[in-house]
Amino acid sequence: MIGTVVRRLFVPEGAEAGTEVLVFRIALVFKGLDGLLELIGGVILLLVRPEQIRGFADFLTRGELQEDPRDFIATHVLTASNAFSGHGGLAFWSALYLLSHALVKIVLVWAVIRDKLWAYPWMIVFLLAFIVYQVIAMALQFSIGLLLLTILDVVVCWLTYREYRRLRKQRTAVTASRA
Repeated sequence: MIGTVVRRLFVPEGAEAGTEVLVFRIALVFKGLDGLLELIGGVILLLVRPEQIRGFADFLTRGELQEDPRDFIATHVLTASNAFSGHGGLAFWSALYLLSHALVKIVLVWAVIRDKLWAYPWMIVFLLAFIVYQVIAMALQFSIGLLLLTILDVVVCWLTYREYRRLRKQRTAVTASRA
């Protein structure tokens, strides 16, 4: 029952409904939602001063750090907010990264979900470019969030390649059968 509902939501009418296609479609939806969150985060970084970010992080983590001064998440939130307040330009470049990543991701996810064949290679190219950037950024300063984002990008890139090959083969077969 639940599997049927999920397939109807994520696999277009008349499309092959194999497990890999379903996983690919669900991953695309997550990438699209991730893109929306990045867009919101980028806009916030442009509109909010670094000191306000630091103050908000202090407010969010104060209780947890009083309970456990070495709390993993709270200390990382504070460290990240300190980076913004210590380097005014970091917020701008972070916003630029988030906005560019988000806009490219949202447009390409939308096009791929609509089965626009031209979008698949572009999706792969942009994902690979962001993966390379993210690996370099992690080599300079490790971040668990960036690691998780990179893993998601690698999986989506691989699934995009596989789906692109499948769709091209399917469209070639349909074209050949009409000739």
